[in-house]
Amino acid sequence: MNFSSRTDLTIHSGLNDIFKTKDSQTISFAGGLPDNSLFPSEELAKSYNSVITGGDSTVFQYTGKQMPELREKISSKMNDYGVNATADDVLLTQGAQQALSLAAQLLIDKGDGLVVEGPTYIGALAAFDAVEPTFYEVPIEQDGMNIKVLEHILKHHEVKMIYTIPDFQNPTGTVMSVEKRKAMVKLANRYDVMIVEDAAYRDLRFTGTQLPTIKQFDTEDRVIYVGSFSKILAPAMRLGWLVAAPEVRGDLEALKSSADVETSSLTMNAVNDYLEHHDINQHIEEIKTVYCHKKNLMYQALTENMPKDVKFNNPEGGFFIWLELPEKFDMDQFLDDYLLPVANVTLVPSKNLFTSKSIHNGARLNFTQPTNEQIRDGISRLGSALTEYFSTVLV
Repeated sequence: MNFSSRTDLTIHSGLNDIFKTKDSQTISFAGGLPDNSLFPSEELAKSYNSVITGGDSTVFQYTGKQMPELREKISSKMNDYGVNATADDVLLTQGAQQALSLAAQLLIDKGDGLVVEGPTYIGALAAFDAVEPTFYEVPIEQDGMNIKVLEHILKHHEVKMIYTIPDFQNPTGTVMSVEKRKAMVKLANRYDVMIVEDAAYRDLRFTGTQLPTIKQFDTEDRVIYVGSFSKILAPAMRLGWLVAAPEVRGDLEALKSSADVETSSLTMNAVNDYLEHHDINQHIEEIKTVYCHKKNLMYQALTENMPKDVKFNNPEGGFFIWLELPEKFDMDQFLDDYLLPVANVTLVPSKNLFTSKSIHNGARLNFTQPTNEQIRDGISRLGSALTEYFSTVLV
């Protein structure tokens, strides 16, 4: 069968490898999954039941429109962030993933320039691969994307879109400074570029001060803000949103309609009912307490178990800790040949988190989904495996 060229790009993204395990006893630090025990199952069940048994049969029908009441609640949330948004600025999507895909479809023709962080979210790269851009990779520093490198790229290349995760970046957990957020907007204005701000982890700050969104500094309607209920409520509902200027939002909605007609009316109504009758901010505070404990537990376990040449960070929020090994270390090979088959532990190697596919000595560790016991045991196994690998295989 003669499939399109974009098929080959997307199937080799490495996205499906995140869920690779040896058996049911595998300890996985790979997937960016929430803790199963923290879903508000009873509350969501009541909301779905209320919607289904409420006597309004139209919830089972095509709606032809997005739910105004839910978009109003989301716009109110955006206003709490300091973003001046109305319900008309909000587009509901099938998770943040669809929002990223729609933005790329809107802005990028084959060969157009697209700036991403290095490393970045593997799912975004898979979505962007489908539109066949020319990628430009900007290194991540401790305070976010390297703005000097970004400026050099914008000055010397035709770029249509900048993709960034400014809050608790996936996979590094870093936070972009306020100065860099402002500078990025100024550069976008100067070089006529759109910014896609992926804020899926924004609500999950454990310590420190919450920073303004990039969208808050948007003076020329160049920022498409992307949010999600997946990390703060439940990913199975596949409900996210984006906020954009009216003319941009309208074109994105047209693209969405051609892809899926509309977001599930049942889901929109159930989430709206949940937000109407429950305090999601209180729920977020509860999950943050658990995630902060797990992050601290993993950081302590890494401190106690990692060989001296292994570096790792201590993020103030989000889902991930970033691991960095000596420059010539090949994490893919270590995972396939040793870590998974021998220690029965898995993680996300760095190669597929870079568009260049050339960085092999890093890894993403998820601390939110595994149990406390799995964190302690898994990091101990990882440390022992690395120590033995250094002393036997890499000698």
